[in-house]
Amino acid sequence: MPLTFNYTRRISFAETDMAGVMHFSNYFRLMEEAEHAMFRDMGMSVVQPRDDGGIVSWPRIRVECEYRGPIRFEEEVTLHLTITRIGSKSVSYTAEFERDGRTAAEGQVTMVCCLMRDGSFKSIDIPEDIRARFHK
Repeated sequence: MPLTFNYTRRISFAETDMAGVMHFSNYFRLMEEAEHAMFRDMGMSVVQPRDDGGIVSWPRIRVECEYRGPIRFEEEVTLHLTITRIGSKSVSYTAEFERDGRTAAEGQVTMVCCLMRDGSFKSIDIPEDIRARFHK
């Protein structure tokens, strides 16, 4: 069964615009923040050193967000991340932004597994030890 992960936090003043509404760019920042928390919960990092000296990382190849209602300063928001697809080299997930029991936005992210070495990136098959962590 694919992994699900919940991440809750309060919106800070710096994340809002003049109207006190969270600026659209911060939805993407919150998705990434929740994703990093999910990786830590799985016992990993989005920058995972390997024994061979390389580093496995996860550049995004597709990100989108549909806004359904405002999120404001001081409101508590929960992001529900759900892995929707695990391919040979990529992982996709949805991020539902829940505020007061309602969906305020929904994002989708696709990231590709890459080996970083000497400043270059190369997409690779997801290592089995990592792939297994994306399942409950």
